[in-house]
Amino acid sequence: MTQTRCMIVEDQALIGMSLEAFLEDAGFAVAGVFMSNADALKWLEGDAPDIAILDIMIKDGTSLEIARALKSRGVPFTVYSGLPAKADCPPELRNVPWLEKPVSRETLLGVLGGLIGPAGDRIVVSSDTLAMRD
Repeated sequence: MTQTRCMIVEDQALIGMSLEAFLEDAGFAVAGVFMSNADALKWLEGDAPDIAILDIMIKDGTSLEIARALKSRGVPFTVYSGLPAKADCPPELRNVPWLEKPVSRETLLGVLGGLIGPAGDRIVVSSDTLAMRD
């Protein structure tokens, strides 16, 4: 069984560590946590995740350049932000699931499962995992 590799871009260390621990418990392999555009873009030069979670506002600006790089490679991602979604969002963020912090772990897993699509059976998530982490 192959683990789905998820890239996390989050500049708040506690949130990033919490996401990483939860996703690993849920059966994902985690790439990251990347706290800046520079670090994430450097990693993307030689590697690629299966899916990604992006905070929009990070310490060195917005993550739009990362979104652009992911879209150009066909890597699906979700926005996980403290900011609400806007109808007039940049093109990089159109048709991208937007999760406004905080969300339940069940909601996050549902969105990530939707990004994975038909190959979603690669991730094994049990109700015990959700119950323990919620």
